[in-house]
Amino acid sequence: MITQDGRINDRFSWLNRPRQQPKVENGRLHLTTDPNTDFWQGTHYGFRPDNGHCLLTEVTHDFSLTVRTEFIPKNKYDQCGLFVRGNRGNWIKVSTEYENDRHSRLGSVVTNYGWSDWATTDVSSSVESRWYRIQSSENGRGKDFLIESSEDGNSWNQLRISHLHRYFDRLSVGIYACSPNPNKENNGFNAIFDRFYLGNSTWK
Repeated sequence: MITQDGRINDRFSWLNRPRQQPKVENGRLHLTTDPNTDFWQGTHYGFRPDNGHCLLTEVTHDFSLTVRTEFIPKNKYDQCGLFVRGNRGNWIKVSTEYENDRHSRLGSVVTNYGWSDWATTDVSSSVESRWYRIQSSENGRGKDFLIESSEDGNSWNQLRISHLHRYFDRLSVGIYACSPNPNKENNGFNAIFDRFYLGNSTWK
């Protein structure tokens, strides 16, 4: 994602580029979110926002996608992590979503045919750094996905195994961040990404 000379790789492009110019410092991407940005489709809440910030590249084969994030949330629901996208109505995200100064929600959203689910577990808000990994596997009926998290990048915990019901010849994969809180008096929050890896899937 970041080249050796400190630029964003040309293979990656923005979906909903943030207003404040993202920066690369010491091989780390710094992204400040816009307020009132989110990814969600339909279920329970009824709304369908699709304006969170993503930096994505296309893949046409099974993949392993990893990143380490640091996040200093300002408002409820601030989040950053990994994103896998077929189109507006079919995608996956994994992140930690800030709730309050005591606990946040580590989890994932899988969206199929315009309907999102949300699987979470409560974690301490004192943890400001976390790794995420998504791996895919072709099963003859489309792609399955293994979604994991880690606090050190070595010991991984499974969050879920999921499936995209619609088949895509190519997917867009990469990092994302958003701030669903509509408070326009703030400038969003700062999300930092590094240790990004995109390679062949090792999930058997």
